[in-house]
Amino acid sequence: MDGTKRADIKIGSTVKVVQKHHQRSGELTEGTVARILTNSANHHHGIKVKLEDGIVGRVKEIIE
Repeated sequence: MDGTKRADIKIGSTVKVVQKHHQRSGELTEGTVARILTNSANHHHGIKVKLEDGIVGRVKEIIE
């Protein structure tokens, strides 16, 4: 699943995010969601989250 729908992402989910400074390269970072930062139901670039280790990025992939 991609990370464009807020309803698909839960706190504690394992996801892959792209950080702001990695947007050009597309490098993904895997982690566990600590907070959901995007308020809207959908975002075409991915829902912004904060991972447990403090990294902030937009969800590109939800790992089931």
